[in-house]
Amino acid sequence: MSTRLDLSKLSLMDALDLAKLIEMEACHRYQMFSTQLGRTGGYDAGAFFASMAEYEAKHGQEIEERRKTLFGDAAVRVTLDDLFDVEAPEMGEVTRSMSTLQAFEVGLAAEKKAYDFYDSALAGIVDPDVIELFTELRDEETEHVEMLKEQMARLPESASQEVAFDVDETPAL
Repeated sequence: MSTRLDLSKLSLMDALDLAKLIEMEACHRYQMFSTQLGRTGGYDAGAFFASMAEYEAKHGQEIEERRKTLFGDAAVRVTLDDLFDVEAPEMGEVTRSMSTLQAFEVGLAAEKKAYDFYDSALAGIVDPDVIELFTELRDEETEHVEMLKEQMARLPESASQEVAFDVDETPAL
């Protein structure tokens, strides 16, 4: 993973804040995929991505609760720029006309990057409860990778076709 952050040296609060950003970005991305792709080419990508969004939202809430318990309302020091270094898709990778297959590929790459984040950040965490949380989240990222791969194997050939869209009706990604 190429990043300007040394994830093994993040403070505990910064690691939690970055983890929350990762989970919330993934939640929003999957919600957009769900809305945009819906039921196309005989495949219900919308339902799959909606369920993925729910998983990510749950992870974000768990992280927020832990952060609040440990640090109260202390100001967040990590930024969205940091998020793009560790998990979010590259700029331009997500488009309105992307195919269902492309959406799955973006999700797969982001889940792998999220796994790498949790795995790398664990090296610098000493709080046993956060170690347990990050280990669980890291392992769930592996499950998400497998879920995406399983669904990708079921995609019809039409899933590789980019989506035609009406600018007035299609949500912006």
